[in-house]
Amino acid sequence: MKQVSSHPCRSQERAILVGVDLPSLSHLGHNLEELEKLAQSAGAKVAGKFTQRLKRVSPATLIGWGKVEEIQGHLREIKPDLVIFDEDLSPAQQRNLESAFQLRVIDRSQLILDIFAQRARSNEGKLQVELAQLEYLLPRLTRRWTHLSRLGGGIGTRGPGETQLEVDRRRVREKIGALKRRLVTVERTRSLQRRERLEVPYATIALVGYTNSGKSTLMNTLTRAGVLVEDKLFATLDPTIRCLRLSDGDRVMVVDTVGFINKIPHSLIEAFKSTLEEVRSADLLLHLVDMTSPLYEEQIQVVEAVLRDIGAGDTPYIMVPNKVDLAGLPFPRLVGNGTREACPISALTGQGVDHLLEVIGNILDRGKEQSEFSFSPTQGSLLSLLRQRGRILDEKFDGDTIRVTALLSPKLAGQIRKRLGEVC
Repeated sequence: MKQVSSHPCRSQERAILVGVDLPSLSHLGHNLEELEKLAQSAGAKVAGKFTQRLKRVSPATLIGWGKVEEIQGHLREIKPDLVIFDEDLSPAQQRNLESAFQLRVIDRSQLILDIFAQRARSNEGKLQVELAQLEYLLPRLTRRWTHLSRLGGGIGTRGPGETQLEVDRRRVREKIGALKRRLVTVERTRSLQRRERLEVPYATIALVGYTNSGKSTLMNTLTRAGVLVEDKLFATLDPTIRCLRLSDGDRVMVVDTVGFINKIPHSLIEAFKSTLEEVRSADLLLHLVDMTSPLYEEQIQVVEAVLRDIGAGDTPYIMVPNKVDLAGLPFPRLVGNGTREACPISALTGQGVDHLLEVIGNILDRGKEQSEFSFSPTQGSLLSLLRQRGRILDEKFDGDTIRVTALLSPKLAGQIRKRLGEVC
């Protein structure tokens, strides 16, 4: 099956998309739509689509040779700059297909890496993407670049790809080692910043969800953070942290994180593990779900799988069906853990957000504990902190000592005990 566009504009790279329908896969049409959105996010114009139903993949070319010849027959008409496969290609398959088409051939993972290379803004983000790209490219260096050298740059070759085409494996491994060492240093800085935030013991809420589910819009609605909001995949890479005051006066830190996606390259998860630590260390997760997507149930499963992979599978979270104003569903059915709190909202219009804030406050209150402290006259700043961040239940004077019973989070209680020199 093919779809061809003969649009004359050549200002963008023109791409052919190729998808396969395997017994182990489902939703080929939706998967190809998502691949098209990814290609557009990378700056490509989709000029043609080809699909093939297969019982098993070809070890040499993934698709059958007849389909390869069919695509070859349309190259003169479509005039593409590259071919993008929705499935991961082995190094041998990629080489064979590039030889057959005499074009750049990339797979879904390489396309996602390219988008990350375009979007990374912080020094840490750029290092993480470069590391992931090099680890992806390493097994593909051997005998690959002789024909690619005359095909030029473009999508799939950004970042280190443009400058590493002719380097050998030894130099790439050295570069990977150097990047890992630099990221260790960056992670130490991030860990220090995280510990400093713990010294001001607010609860932390992380926004998670499938890419383009509306996390940045909700971040702006909750905190007026001014985070860039774009209707494109992976508009947010670097985490944004802002303060939010709940209705009871409690303050919490809200973290907007990178979106997840189906078939996300493992090298990206590994490279971004320090950034994803913001999710793992959170007290509460808000899992946003794009209810306008026909595959929202599968997207929920993808996000939950990634959360388990990074060690955040047991973190308390609220399911937040988003865009309900567009989906036309007052309270949609959700898959997954039936015990999850569910708060349908529209992050754009604000519908349901007040109720969400109430539920956040209730969940955080459930985790609070009753604790007793004794303060000396010189520890007034700690007592002031307790009054600001906790709920005073009882306060008595015993000579020069102030004995206080309060309801507060375990995190705050631990910090106060630590600074009082008490044993928890």
